Amino acid sequence: MKTLRNLFTLSCLLTLATACTNPKNTFIAENVDFAAHQTALMLEKTGEPTGKNYPRTMNDKGELVTTNMYDWTPGFFPGNLWYLYELTEDTVWRDRAKVWTHSLEPLKTFTGHHDLGFMIYCSYGNAYRLAPKPEYKDIIIQSAESLITRFDERTQAIKSWNRGRNWDGKEWYFPVIVDNMMNLEMLFAATKLSGDKRFYDIAVTHANTTIKNHIRQDYDTYHVVDFDTITGTAADKATAQGYSDNSTWARGQAWIVYGFTMMYRETQDETYLKVAKETADYFLTHLPEDMIPVWDFNVDQEGYVPGKNSNAVKFREKLRDASAGAIVCSALFELADLAKEPIYSVYAMNMLKSLSSPQYRAALGTNANFLIEHCVGSIPHNFEIDKPLVYADYYYLEALVRYKNSNLK
Repeated sequence: MKTLRNLFTLSCLLTLATACTNPKNTFIAENVDFAAHQTALMLEKTGEPTGKNYPRTMNDKGELVTTNMYDWTPGFFPGNLWYLYELTEDTVWRDRAKVWTHSLEPLKTFTGHHDLGFMIYCSYGNAYRLAPKPEYKDIIIQSAESLITRFDERTQAIKSWNRGRNWDGKEWYFPVIVDNMMNLEMLFAATKLSGDKRFYDIAVTHANTTIKNHIRQDYDTYHVVDFDTITGTAADKATAQGYSDNSTWARGQAWIVYGFTMMYRETQDETYLKVAKETADYFLTHLPEDMIPVWDFNVDQEGYVPGKNSNAVKFREKLRDASAGAIVCSALFELADLAKEPIYSVYAMNMLKSLSSPQYRAALGTNANFLIEHCVGSIPHNFEIDKPLVYADYYYLEALVRYKNSNLK
């Protein structure tokens, strides 16, 4: 691993040398240099992929916490490696990305929950984009086939979790969460790769159901909608990770902004562009000065009450969730381009600079070798509070890629 680390260092020095005095190039080079060194330390810690050691977060002792491949997050770390390859053009990162990506192949037939888009498209999707192979294409198509087994004609939606309960104990039998919008990108890819329009049609149908049921009049959002499988109508509108059932969980709103920006890219349907812009505007107008959101936009406000079994009431402190900031930051770079509204780029650059500041970007060798600090997994579950999260790093790196590839100064 020492040789590998030396190669990373050489690659970073070359990146910094080419930055010259251009402020954009210097900013990108400095942050890529940090990300490469920090991720090299992460690789030293994890070793080779075993199917059980995908980085996810950090515990209270400052130690790395990993998961097995059947968690919803294993695709992000291979995705981080692919983005480092894209940012540095160093084949060392490509080779490591391939190894970690290939370890996820068994997931192509997984149907246990809805997050196969995160698991496969963040890994194999980037692999096919940056180093295409026929087998990557086949795995993406097979994974899409697995995902659509969870689609139900009665509800017109892809089921997220098999079961669940709201914080007052009500049982959910067909819960659909806003996060599910992020899994639709793999379905669009599968139609392009296979010519089979079923995947495209299911993605569009699910998105339309989300607009109807998850998005409120002011373009804030419910996190969870549970459907009656007989009538196909919404039986409960609630939260799992937000402050209260009627509040707006910041990362849920972020998934919606990103998801509908992607929907417009893939369909050119103006309905989706309107949703993307309106939900982004809601997000942006509720940000504090440093552009990084509080974990829920309605924490401790009048009219918002946590469920009786939720731990949210214990955390009235307005903790930030940098993961939600990173997701929207990346989405805004694309939204600005698609909507032809440069103001979104201004917001994206300000968010990216905030995420790259000492307030949110870790010091080298700290933070269990994750890049971004001060994220929130689920306060109601008393889980991953003010910790790094692997998906925050993923969308941060994606934002750097989008900034680098843009015409922005």
